[in-house]
Amino acid sequence: MNKTSFTKIGTVLYALVILFFGVSHFMKGSSMAAMVPTFIPGKSTFWVYLTGLALILAAISILTGKLTRVAGLLLAVFLLIIVFTIHLPAVINAPDDNAARFPLTNLIKDTGLAAAALLIAGKH
Repeated sequence: MNKTSFTKIGTVLYALVILFFGVSHFMKGSSMAAMVPTFIPGKSTFWVYLTGLALILAAISILTGKLTRVAGLLLAVFLLIIVFTIHLPAVINAPDDNAARFPLTNLIKDTGLAAAALLIAGKH
């Protein structure tokens, strides 16, 4: 396999992961609504469904190769906003090291997903 094949396989796998997260926003919208920061106006489920739709559209864009650079950049910005507004405050406000384990895992996961989105944007 050449470098291009690995890049294509990695891009498809990444898009499928993003698609999974987007669909899960619709399947678990009510429980995810509690994660929306209180300073964001409007109904929290609205934001969960809107971001789920954005994730699905980004995945479709990456899979089809249409507007992939824009989708990758917007996806990276979105994920970094989530890192700094949801995950980082959760890590900072965790009562002890054991409780911080899962917020820290989510912070690292979404930072990695943002980095991968930037790599995809850079390839297109």
